[in-house]
Amino acid sequence: MQPLVEISNDLSQLLQSAHHIRKIEKGTFLYQEGSPASEVFIIQSGKIQISKITPDGRELTLRLCSTGELIGELSLFCSSSKYSLNAKVTESGEVAVICKDELERRLEGDSRLAFELMKWGNNQNRKMQSKFRDLILNGKKGALFSTLIRLTNSYGRRTPLGIVIDLSLTNQELANFCGTSREVVNRMLSELRKNQILSVDKGIITIHDLNYLKVEINCENCPIEICNIE
Repeated sequence: MQPLVEISNDLSQLLQSAHHIRKIEKGTFLYQEGSPASEVFIIQSGKIQISKITPDGRELTLRLCSTGELIGELSLFCSSSKYSLNAKVTESGEVAVICKDELERRLEGDSRLAFELMKWGNNQNRKMQSKFRDLILNGKKGALFSTLIRLTNSYGRRTPLGIVIDLSLTNQELANFCGTSREVVNRMLSELRKNQILSVDKGIITIHDLNYLKVEINCENCPIEICNIE
């Protein structure tokens, strides 16, 4: 899936001027929190999960990134030389590798391109703020419901039975998006299935009543470029 917010042609060309292409294998880490941050990446194929480990050891998934997306960008123009998040490969593929120092030098020399990157980064910040808003204000139920809504926007396919989320997820993976436990997600999904709000078949979720989820969390109907899982 292509990114929901397109990077301008000029900035895209700059970011694509990578030093080399690196193969990534499912289950490995492209980088981990605390490791030296010397590179940024453009995903050419595959999927990468961006996450944070909480102080109590739980994993909080922040983004699920796919083809065309920039990752590792939080290290740009930052005094810290270490990555602040984890990037785990969930689907094998390739990434274009860009030297962080070289990219910074090129952006310093072109204010227009730097402004384009700043706008892109601001959009990412808006998405992150909306996710944290749901986690904090709406509790565990709101976190799950908003995650399901975001998944329909990113991977939803409309069918006569409802919106099929074309992404197989375990209950633990859903729990990681919500910052809660698998047991809590199990209970909430069971209640939603009982009330025919959704159904699950071999890890594929079909949403039968999207409006119910939106009403329950007082959905603000944010634009799709903000309300997505990427």
